[in-house]
Amino acid sequence: MNPVERIFIKLANLFPVWVLTGAGLALWKPKTATWFQPDWIPYFLGLIMLSMGLTLSFDDFSRVLKIPKSILLGVGLQYTIMPGLGYALALAFDLPIDFVIGLVLVACCPGGTASNVVCFIAKTHVALSVSLTTCSTLLAVLLTPLLTTWWVESISLELTGLKVDVDTMGLLIKTLKVVILPVLIGVFLNHYFHRWVKKVEAYTPFLAVLSIVFIVDFILAAKKDAILEIGSALICAVILLHLLGFSLGYILSRLLRFTEKDAQTVSIEVGMQNSGLATELARSNFASYGLATVPGAISALTHCILGSIAAGLCRVKNHRTL
Repeated sequence: MNPVERIFIKLANLFPVWVLTGAGLALWKPKTATWFQPDWIPYFLGLIMLSMGLTLSFDDFSRVLKIPKSILLGVGLQYTIMPGLGYALALAFDLPIDFVIGLVLVACCPGGTASNVVCFIAKTHVALSVSLTTCSTLLAVLLTPLLTTWWVESISLELTGLKVDVDTMGLLIKTLKVVILPVLIGVFLNHYFHRWVKKVEAYTPFLAVLSIVFIVDFILAAKKDAILEIGSALICAVILLHLLGFSLGYILSRLLRFTEKDAQTVSIEVGMQNSGLATELARSNFASYGLATVPGAISALTHCILGSIAAGLCRVKNHRTL
């Protein structure tokens, strides 16, 4: 590995710094982020998913079969506990319907690629992390649209007496386009053009981090007034969603006698969602609910902070047990 590649890897590992810095700048000087166009979001999200695909091989998918208990628990919590928590927190904080839609979308999305970086920094089970992210991402094609439809329609009836009609097929097609297609292209390139991929693999994680930063900063800058005016309840709900995800992932794993590192990995995977996907699905499928993109942006900021703290705690604990 040459010095330039080492620099790019270190820059990627500092992703919480870039997200926090960019978010602060976007709220302080919105013009630094509003140059970004909303129509660019699916392309930048596709770049994130492509970078994930470039790290995977066909053998990685067979690895899932070798650790079924960990995969079942991690993915099971991702698509049962998290959506349930999103629903409960939306009711508990009496959120406006726009924020309800966005929060439920975050809770129903798969694990984010940032979790793989956090697991690497934390020195947990990186192979399990990649397998969990891959598995939950593939299942997202069906589960994210179906669960979002169910929970949003249920909660809108309970809060307002009116049902928000969700375009389930539109959600499914969009998820397929911005998640599965780029991942499969990445896997294909890694298999058939492996030598070329090896030359660029050190640089793609930082490009993915920049993509996340651009998307989050744009949403924060564009919706700054709404966030500052009525965002405190939403911020608390998002923080609790991720905190409970991290906590339940770890506690249930340990109760099931997972190793310490495997429990840490499941905790990080469950606690960190694909907030970029939630933001894009809110933008493209719930256009009449203009603030539905805000929870995704706040979620990205929140899980980066909590993920960094978790990585530090895990790294210290794992070092002591060596």
